[in-house]
Amino acid sequence: MLRTLIELKPRDVPFSVALRNTAGLVLPLGIGIATGHVTIGLGIASGALNTMFLDQPGPYRLRMQRMLLGALGAGLSGFAGSLLGANAVTMAIATLICGISGGMLVALGPNAGRAGLTCIILLLVMSADPKDFTGAASAGLLVFAGGLIEMLLALAAWPLQRYRPERSALARVYRELAAITHRPFSANRLEKPPPVTQGLLDVEQLLNGAHRARGAEMERFRVLAQIVERVRLELLAFGDAIGALPEGDARQTLLRLREYASRTLDGIGEALEHGTTAEATSGAIEGFDAALASLDGMAAYEDPLHRRTLTVVQARAQALGGQLRAAIRNAGFAGSRGEIEAEKEETRLPATLRTLSPFATLRANLHLQSVAFRHALRLGVCVCLALIGERVSGYPHGFWVPMTTAIVLKPDFAGTFSFGLLRVIGTLAGLVLTTALVHYALSNVWEQLAFLALLSVGFRILTPMNYGLGVMMLTGLIVLLLAFYGIAPGDTMLARGIATTIGCTFALVAYALWPTWEQLRPALATLIESYRAYFHSLFDGDAAGRRDARTASRSARTNAQASLDRLRGEPKPDSGLIALAESVFANANRFVRACMALEAVLQDSRERPAHTQVIAFAQRIDAALGDIADGLRHDHPAHVEGLRSCERELARTLAAVPPDDAAHAVALAIADACDRATDSVNTLAHLLDREAVAHAGRVEVG
Repeated sequence: MLRTLIELKPRDVPFSVALRNTAGLVLPLGIGIATGHVTIGLGIASGALNTMFLDQPGPYRLRMQRMLLGALGAGLSGFAGSLLGANAVTMAIATLICGISGGMLVALGPNAGRAGLTCIILLLVMSADPKDFTGAASAGLLVFAGGLIEMLLALAAWPLQRYRPERSALARVYRELAAITHRPFSANRLEKPPPVTQGLLDVEQLLNGAHRARGAEMERFRVLAQIVERVRLELLAFGDAIGALPEGDARQTLLRLREYASRTLDGIGEALEHGTTAEATSGAIEGFDAALASLDGMAAYEDPLHRRTLTVVQARAQALGGQLRAAIRNAGFAGSRGEIEAEKEETRLPATLRTLSPFATLRANLHLQSVAFRHALRLGVCVCLALIGERVSGYPHGFWVPMTTAIVLKPDFAGTFSFGLLRVIGTLAGLVLTTALVHYALSNVWEQLAFLALLSVGFRILTPMNYGLGVMMLTGLIVLLLAFYGIAPGDTMLARGIATTIGCTFALVAYALWPTWEQLRPALATLIESYRAYFHSLFDGDAAGRRDARTASRSARTNAQASLDRLRGEPKPDSGLIALAESVFANANRFVRACMALEAVLQDSRERPAHTQVIAFAQRIDAALGDIADGLRHDHPAHVEGLRSCERELARTLAAVPPDDAAHAVALAIADACDRATDSVNTLAHLLDREAVAHAGRVEVG
């Protein structure tokens, strides 16, 4: 927990984004000050402040929809808060409804969750200055206008750089793959997840999501995305095989091949990023071809197993070279907007990732077993109680109490705890520093406006890096905005600090009394089920279904990893379950890497040696994974018997393929992948058996 508090994450908000968000905040306020309409400028600035964080990467259409809905929600909340703020009873009811509704939005993802929190905050802040219907409508419209300005600034580059998000995402994947390819082998490489999983998931959403861009250029990007998928498969199979070879001339040549592949991928990423051709990669791909040709004249290994491995890796290297050359050609097409001479049918988002109706998603979460629903109930009730408490006490600037409660309460313990402490620390630091600067150094209104712009840039950049630093910047922003409104910072500093501390304390106590503990087993079961679907798709010949299953498995792995991280942050985490999950991840990664090696072989060759036996083996794997997933979900042992004997029989059949047969290398590669898959599945079943025995022992001792 302490590491979470002081950790500085990498910066992921470009300076250009922070500057345009700041312009949407500062320019309306500056115009309002210059023309004597400070209140109007403040209303627009508050709307911009509450919408700027929705300016996230993604297709422009998605960005527009996200920011427009966020601005509309903020405007309606500002209107309701201004209109109902004078009546404590109606305001409490509105807070309860808004709290539950805003809390439920976490079921739709982090961006929707942030938008829901913004609506709650604006409802509370605007209630501190109640107005009649006309005044409330004007305030709501000003808040909406601020969000609209931020949206227009975020979309300003759309006509000039229509496909920049897609090109940048693909470039990032190629470069990440190049960097990973360049790294030395590690002893536990097979237990690590396949590389650039999240990057490929982001590309899939950009190119095939509901809000994807349209046009012929998108087809070129889809070709490049499919190529990088193939390149990743070949690199994994290629790299795993190299790691199994002893030192020698052949291994050194293969390592040079890997280095040339890394340079080629990096050059392709550079070409995509800048919209140019990939001519700079010509030297790297020529070196790759020369090194590949030199392998044929080298002496073979004496060990039969090493000879088999070298045969497999040569086949994988040839396939990798073909994919790299295809990527170079298509990167040039995408940069120069040339035509790709291939017909591509329109792709769609995989069924497992397709955007459902938000209402259907929310309905599916309306039960007490849903983390989102329990969080929404807790959030709505706690914010309502905090509002009632501050209204009854009559504490000055008391809206900071329910506002802080809303900000601190998260669906998980670790998030609530860290946000609570960082909120107190950041708020107090921001109050003291900003108040001192405004009181002693920034007497001129334009100096204060310039300082406001600096705080806005810092808030936008630092919040994802460390929440405490972001809160410090945000607190300074609020202090300055209230100063422009006529509320002296020095007179209210102590009251705001105390109110923030009260709100944080109340949120932490409320979570301790009404906790939501992480459910990791269902996430692990879903992960295994997704890998099962991916393995099954390798043999049905449906390329679209295979792509869908692969993408769904990435999403399931990301969700399971996030669930494990949340469990680690709980005050008394189940150490046995954490150990089981870590082992499941390691062996599931081994399994999926074997699947990817198998996919590379099956896609690259028309030969299907021992096809009937391979299908029978695949059915045994499928049944075993189904039993493992059920065991994880319902906490019982997995019964996997006879899998190794089935694999050994398949291996003997594949080994019988003559060396001079064209299918010999394919047979060896299939046998190796099936051996690795069997080992990982048997280990997963053993983990469940061992965990069940340990669990029974704990129950008996208890």
